[in-house]
Amino acid sequence: MRHVHIHVTGIVQGVGMRPFVYREAMAHGICGWVLNAGDGVHIEAHASVEALDGFVTALSEHAPAAARVEHVAVADLEPDTWDADDEQAFRIVASQDQTMHTTLISPDIATCDDCLRELFDPADRRYHYPFINCTNCGPRFTIIRSLPYDRAATSMDRFPMCPECAAEYGDPLDRRFHAQPDACFDCGPHITWREAEGDMELEGSGATPAVGSTRETSDVIIDRCVELLASGGIVAIKGLGGFHLACNAANEQAVVELRRRKRRSNKPLAVMVRSLADTERLCHVNDVERGLLAGSIRPIVLLRRRAVGEGDSPDALTLAPSVAHDLPELGVMLPYTPLQHLLLAAAASHDMHALIMTSGNLSEEPIETDDDLAWEHLVAAGIADALLGNDRAILSRYDDSVVRVVDGTVMPVRRARGYAPRPLPLPAFDAVTPCVLACGPQQKATIAFTREDANGEATCFVSQHIGDVENGETFDAWSAARLRLENLFDLAPAALACDMHPSYLSSQWAREQAQEQGMPLIEVQHHHAHIASVMAEAIAAGQLTTDARVLGIAFDGTGAGTDGTIWGGEFLVAGLADFERAAHLRTWALPGGAASVRDARRNAFALLSELGLLEHPGAAGLLSTLDEQTRSITATMIERNINSPRTSSMGRLFDAAAAALGICGKATYEGEPAIELEAAAWRALGSKTVRLDGNHTGVFTPADDSPILDPQPLIETLLNGIEAGAPADRLALGFHIAITHATTHIAYEICDHEGLDAVALSGGVFMNRLLLKLLTHELKDAGLAVLVPHTVPVNDGCIAYGQAAIARARLAQTARVGCFASLHAAVSQV
Repeated sequence: MRHVHIHVTGIVQGVGMRPFVYREAMAHGICGWVLNAGDGVHIEAHASVEALDGFVTALSEHAPAAARVEHVAVADLEPDTWDADDEQAFRIVASQDQTMHTTLISPDIATCDDCLRELFDPADRRYHYPFINCTNCGPRFTIIRSLPYDRAATSMDRFPMCPECAAEYGDPLDRRFHAQPDACFDCGPHITWREAEGDMELEGSGATPAVGSTRETSDVIIDRCVELLASGGIVAIKGLGGFHLACNAANEQAVVELRRRKRRSNKPLAVMVRSLADTERLCHVNDVERGLLAGSIRPIVLLRRRAVGEGDSPDALTLAPSVAHDLPELGVMLPYTPLQHLLLAAAASHDMHALIMTSGNLSEEPIETDDDLAWEHLVAAGIADALLGNDRAILSRYDDSVVRVVDGTVMPVRRARGYAPRPLPLPAFDAVTPCVLACGPQQKATIAFTREDANGEATCFVSQHIGDVENGETFDAWSAARLRLENLFDLAPAALACDMHPSYLSSQWAREQAQEQGMPLIEVQHHHAHIASVMAEAIAAGQLTTDARVLGIAFDGTGAGTDGTIWGGEFLVAGLADFERAAHLRTWALPGGAASVRDARRNAFALLSELGLLEHPGAAGLLSTLDEQTRSITATMIERNINSPRTSSMGRLFDAAAAALGICGKATYEGEPAIELEAAAWRALGSKTVRLDGNHTGVFTPADDSPILDPQPLIETLLNGIEAGAPADRLALGFHIAITHATTHIAYEICDHEGLDAVALSGGVFMNRLLLKLLTHELKDAGLAVLVPHTVPVNDGCIAYGQAAIARARLAQTARVGCFASLHAAVSQV
């Protein structure tokens, strides 16, 4: 007989771990107990050596699907340290909160197949219950208040269980054993309905909602919601992490009206469809994409759209033209909550097979989470016609995650619901570093905390996508996310990292805190953070060593440079702790700064002025779109250097090309000109495979004996093409191929000179699927290893993770230097 204590860590709470442990204990003849604590799951086990070995193996190999077991530590108990009664049976004991909060919490999980069958089974007592769940699915992180994960520590604490639910909850062999959100119509949350105009049958208008407290009234609410959507209405619908704004995706008038009310004129909208079959009626879907769409996370997946008439299938779904305009990709997701399944099923009866599901907010503001505030900000403000809410509070604001698959590899675009705050690994150093709070960027903001685990490993808690921290509302959301991670996981930052930009709100906060608290502050160059995020992921995966150096190619829109200019077309020879700027795009003036970002024509005018190409006949079309006063003012600003910072931004070069080609002159959302330029290139490409045959080599080349990429030959070639009447789509494709050739050429030259064999790609420009595919293939053909991120986005959503990695590397260096200095002093004294 052996007597042991077992400590299981990882994502082991909210995933059915304790009932799983109980069942395995019964199967292996184990006596003892299991409990949740702040640092994981603890087990006391008494059995034969052989039985214990099988039990311990099962804990890792057969854990619930939603669990992620990281460590199973087994220690023999000292004699007389256990209760003899624990040798007679196995039991689940009450959770304890006497340990550090180091355990991990499962993100929210999509409705499982078992619950889905019950949801549509008329004989089941939870038939059509919009909050059905079990230990294998349902809300987790968005409802938890504190650790350990028990019902009393969630927003379900206000819903006492009825006898039937309590019996399930207490039965170790039941699928709902210790399922904290477990509920039914008799005891759980209910949906609510309010209309701006009011509905006499439902009596849900103004501040008084109709409540779906029974199956009948709940079904009436869902039917009314679908009826309103079918008639062209817009409804605010509460999800797991916030509200969506929904309308019929096939109704052009409804989509246009939603865009007008939400102030989102052109940015593509995501759609929700009922099944994979419906998805394939809209888009091409490969096996990896199917797994993402139908898995337990169910993010928005960016898919390649089917062309109109493609395949001539009579079963094809038609969307309103304004959903995604002429872009080649469409964001699609499947239902992941019971309510969404019920809505899509009811919608099908009205011949609606796709709903717009976009974030429930005004553009650039945080997503709404509270019913009363959503009514005020979305319905009373005239954005939505009705509100489908509920009485279960959302404790963490979470947008839908967005992913895409490039060359068979999953790449996140927005890391939020289902992924965050699952911790990411960080490189391990000999020196122990303190907890670092990395404050992130301004756009696509996240924050990150580091933690040194007892086993010597380091992890990074990266928050969900917060948005653009440019106003009080989004900064409040940033602060709330920071405090939530601090409190939930007992994280006490002892050092701060921030972007070196002087005006970012998060950086200003970090500088103030560092001064007030006397904490170390590590200011990080934006593009170094981009590259460090890729390196940290590669080091943790064993692809690089901690002291490795790579060539980092950081192509994006904006980042404060060390020389006072705006960087964005950068070739950096980088390690985790430092970098050198090896080459960059030639700079030009950006008159009005952000004004030229919004108006790509001004940016293009400034670039042509810099390159001496304003008089080129091919520039006439661009100039004709700018009135004489605008041209004169812009020229004066450039000449006198009035609010005209110089930039080396590759993102701005793409914008300028889009404007010069007449593809897109103004940005109604971030990156729109560059996105439209890529769409034009895809149209030219069609279904053909591009062979990089060198036809464009030399169009875009390094300046002689200088680490500066000069776009003058490329832009002049574009203008020549415009003058000759070449199609803009073909010129857009040529632009992409030229950028690919030139980038590969300079990358190879730098790697050869520096003795490097790996290239890390990061920055928002690599959201361009075509450029990323072309450049990755050509760099590999040149014999270089290519690193791209897989756990964080390639856009600014990776910056906080990169900042955290850099800060730890620098702190570890400082610690080592301190140790050497202490040793030297001790030796000197001897």
